[in-house]
Amino acid sequence: MSFDPDDIQRTLRKAWSLSTARQWTANNPAAGQCNVTALLVQELFGGDLLKTPLPAGDHFYNRIEGRRYDFTASQFDQPIVYKDLPTSRAEAELGATRDQLAELRAAFQNHHTKSG
Repeated sequence: MSFDPDDIQRTLRKAWSLSTARQWTANNPAAGQCNVTALLVQELFGGDLLKTPLPAGDHFYNRIEGRRYDFTASQFDQPIVYKDLPTSRAEAELGATRDQLAELRAAFQNHHTKSG
């Protein structure tokens, strides 16, 4: 699977659900998806996990080939002032269950196959 950020964003939007984050809504599908999404993107495409502290808690995202990718930024009403603090899978996993990651992985692969 090649790293095409636009394709990944489209596929994630289709793959996110209440099964991948309990904050999900049809009006805000990226809500609560940052941990599980950052974990999956790193699993599939490598790179680093990053975080930025926000009032509601840490926000997780990725750096791939030196560039920041925040596939869940659309959940916020205001732009994020990124801190790009390095973090670990273990820390990101605190906000996502194995079942949520398995659900997102399966849905992502299913939707990516249909679109690709």
